[in-house]
Amino acid sequence: MAQQFWPNSDPLNDQIIVGEQARQIIGVAGDVRDDALNRNPRPNLYELSAQMTNTSLLTTEPWAWVIRARAAPRTLRSAIQEELREASGGLPVAGVRTMEEILSRSTAAQNFRTLVLTIFGCSALLLAAIGIYGLMAYSVAQRVPEIGIRLALGAESSDIRRMVVMQGLRPALAGVVCGLAAAFGLTRFLAGFLFGVKAWDPLIFSLVPAILAGVALVAAWLPALRASRVDPLHALRLE
Repeated sequence: MAQQFWPNSDPLNDQIIVGEQARQIIGVAGDVRDDALNRNPRPNLYELSAQMTNTSLLTTEPWAWVIRARAAPRTLRSAIQEELREASGGLPVAGVRTMEEILSRSTAAQNFRTLVLTIFGCSALLLAAIGIYGLMAYSVAQRVPEIGIRLALGAESSDIRRMVVMQGLRPALAGVVCGLAAAFGLTRFLAGFLFGVKAWDPLIFSLVPAILAGVALVAAWLPALRASRVDPLHALRLE
């Protein structure tokens, strides 16, 4: 509220009209995300209950008390309810919750969606690894005569492994590049699932492609290792 209505001045030097009375501004509180953690804070005004002129508001609207305790909050629930009952003149007290419970409930839907996206992401990673391995194994099996001829003509096993690995990594790296481009384009959508971090976090955008490239490398290395151990005589006999 201070940033919106007093962007270039000190609000403590001003007054605000509440109802029909002018009230002196005595302080500026910090922003509170009372709607949701992924929504921007709204302008809020805090008023002393003793100065509120609308008495019906005091009795019909629910009150929310925020209490800071040094001990475990769960052990103080009964004592807190009793003290609040006395302070409010006997009004009933319900819905006593810890801040952890409030945060957990407010982010439950986002946490569930994040879990689902994580499961889908891990499944996609597993399917990609299986697909690369199956494709490379099939390609090596089809090229056994060619590999045997290369070995018979003096090709080293390391050359065969390098050739097979590079052929397997090319489509995988192309997929990683396309995935990065799509991820950059979906940062606004992903921002709704994140709290306290940015959707374009450099660590994530460098770590995830490295993991994907590592999985592709392992999936391509096993068929390449098998291809480098092909017996040239057996391969030429098949030819």
